[in-house]
Amino acid sequence: MEKNSSVKIIAVYLRIAIATAYLWEVADRLGFLGVHGRPHVGWGDWAHFVAYAHDVMQFLPSAIIPALAVIATIGEALFGLLLLFGLFTRFAAIGSGILSFCFALAMAISFGIDSPLGYSVFTLSAASLLLATLPEYGFSIDALINIDRKIKKVGSSDDLSVATDNPLSAGDRNFIYAMLK
Repeated sequence: MEKNSSVKIIAVYLRIAIATAYLWEVADRLGFLGVHGRPHVGWGDWAHFVAYAHDVMQFLPSAIIPALAVIATIGEALFGLLLLFGLFTRFAAIGSGILSFCFALAMAISFGIDSPLGYSVFTLSAASLLLATLPEYGFSIDALINIDRKIKKVGSSDDLSVATDNPLSAGDRNFIYAMLK
């Protein structure tokens, strides 16, 4: 397997793993996974999540915690969806890295360092930031947008390989040739 293909597959795996972690937690706090107290349900509703947010952010003024819970939930949902579909992947990965680092710090301050380490929150942050450093994201909307940009940059040349400023790799050209035939 070509090194570039391995990186693309790993990027897809990272995107899906991070996205599903976020979307699962959002679904839980909105009650989509069942009611509080059922097996495999952490919060089960918004009220239980906000109570947990108060525990995690006990060092902050109590009045701002509900707003921070809303902001965190919107961030998790947004970053989760963007990563799942591979749209604005680098932006979503950086946002995810920052958001999860903030979670890890709050957990460490409130519960001790073992909490964010035990729940791998620092790992989530690091994985997100690693994803942001990758040069491209295969099997994503971003990749489709980039292929379209590459085709427009080459222009209307019948032979895409003869363009002097050809940004397309041989694999891209072969893919486009196959699609055009």
